[in-house]
Amino acid sequence: MFIKVWYLSTCSTCRRIMKELNLNEETATLQDIKAVPPSAADIDFFYQKTQSYKALINGRSMEFRKRSIKPSEIDESRAKELLLDHYAFLKRPVIQIDDRIFVGNSAKTISEIKQHLN
Repeated sequence: MFIKVWYLSTCSTCRRIMKELNLNEETATLQDIKAVPPSAADIDFFYQKTQSYKALINGRSMEFRKRSIKPSEIDESRAKELLLDHYAFLKRPVIQIDDRIFVGNSAKTISEIKQHLN
């Protein structure tokens, strides 16, 4: 089973989820998005799996306030630009398990990951 996690090392929620799912250097490929931001190829891969750049957007990102942008006002092309521009716009964590990806930290998403891992 191939597992890759795009996460933010300074995010306590990411760390909690990774611990809960037993995802670490021994069980998964880890990419701290602050140290190594997602590439254009990564963003395209996420899009292929979700069919939406907006679904990948972290609407709570402080970057929205810094740039005076309202998350509700962005369209798909603007969402792609933002994702490519700054790692903080990516909803996290993004967890790839084989050919599926799971985006975000909702209880429903974590439950789906657990089911997929078992």
